[in-house]
Amino acid sequence: MSILQVKHKTIYNYNKPVSFGDHRLMSRPRDSHDLRLLDTALTISPPAASVRWIHDVFGNSIAIASFGEAVASQLVFESTFRAEHYPAAVPQIVLEDYAQKLPFSYPVEEIPDLGRRAELHYPDPDHVLDLWARGFIDRTQSRDTMEVLLAMNNTIKAEFGYARRDEEGTQSPVDTLNNKTGSCRDFAVLMMEGARSLGMAAEFVSGYLYDEKLIGAQGGLVGGGETHAWLQVYLPGAGWVEFDPTNGLVGGQNLIRVAVARDAAQAVPIAGSFIGEPGSFAGLSVNVEVTAE
Repeated sequence: MSILQVKHKTIYNYNKPVSFGDHRLMSRPRDSHDLRLLDTALTISPPAASVRWIHDVFGNSIAIASFGEAVASQLVFESTFRAEHYPAAVPQIVLEDYAQKLPFSYPVEEIPDLGRRAELHYPDPDHVLDLWARGFIDRTQSRDTMEVLLAMNNTIKAEFGYARRDEEGTQSPVDTLNNKTGSCRDFAVLMMEGARSLGMAAEFVSGYLYDEKLIGAQGGLVGGGETHAWLQVYLPGAGWVEFDPTNGLVGGQNLIRVAVARDAAQAVPIAGSFIGEPGSFAGLSVNVEVTAE
């Protein structure tokens, strides 16, 4: 168990004062057996006229900030939280006997709840993704479910080049396969669709990354930079198991989950609008710090 503090600051700059539409923030993790929130805070400048909290369709905590008549040339969001983190190690992932080899079928009572999480979301007219995903079954002669998923996870880590992208959205999985490069969210979507191609339900995860090996180091800083993205696959007996193909991680180690969604577009950390003249937007900066107590 580790006690971690996360500070996430996003600054939007404008060439001249603008007004703001509503902004939607996903910054507060959900309490669970592997993550226990100790305290949270959200600071907004200029101050929002109101902030209301809701749960979205996936049960994520969403803050909706409204700004009224506020006008400014800079908009700043700073969220912080402290939490106890209890990540699952790989040996603790135990599957039901019938799910230990591919293909397997989910119990009838769970299929309606898994719904579209088990459906492919991106076009693959030439079956490039299907062939890539099925290649891991051919390569893993035992057809062991975890071995196939680990092979897929590790292959993306080993054979694809990481490329930071500031553009919104994600590449299609076929583009990521063809280019052999992508950001963390591109890799998460690729493996998510790969798992779905093999008949498994999967979902997108947004949160933060830290390095357990640095816990106890001078200064306490164990992670930082930006938000991170990975995926979860639903495996009977183990539940939602986390895979991070960007770093080859499994089981939630080094990962602080904030939001889950069926698709990456539904798990954007901050989304909103402004009203101003064309060319008013001057850029943004994001700074994330993860420290251990």
